[in-house]
Amino acid sequence: MTYTIKEVAGMVDLSIYTLRFYDKAGLLPFVARDASGYRAFTDADVAILKTICCLKRTGMKLEDIRLYIADVMAGPDSIADRQRLLAAHRQEVLAEQERIMQNLAEIDRKLAIYDSPMAKTVVAAELQIAQQQKAANHLPDPFVAAQ
Repeated sequence: MTYTIKEVAGMVDLSIYTLRFYDKAGLLPFVARDASGYRAFTDADVAILKTICCLKRTGMKLEDIRLYIADVMAGPDSIADRQRLLAAHRQEVLAEQERIMQNLAEIDRKLAIYDSPMAKTVVAAELQIAQQQKAANHLPDPFVAAQ
């Protein structure tokens, strides 16, 4: 069974424009064209495209995705290269995940303050500290206008 570009766009949650861009960028060399010249995607093509989407969503650069796809096109002899590329990307994703968790902890800390019955007192104290630090360093107080 084959799928049109419109059908595949819906399957992988990309626009037709993005799929055409990926094709022109060399990311879809595995997609054949039918007798009329239209892209004809197979289930195997969709599976590779889902991997491409995963790599893109997790921040891999198009140039590195292109390298990965070239390795896929090279067959089983490129498995070691694929492993190296994906292992390095995995480390980058884990590092980004850690940064996101740290940011989420800060958001949760602020929400806990705002959810507290002492929220106004705590926020007023934070504001007072900020204003004192500005004054101690002979800096204008940008918070004055906000009061």
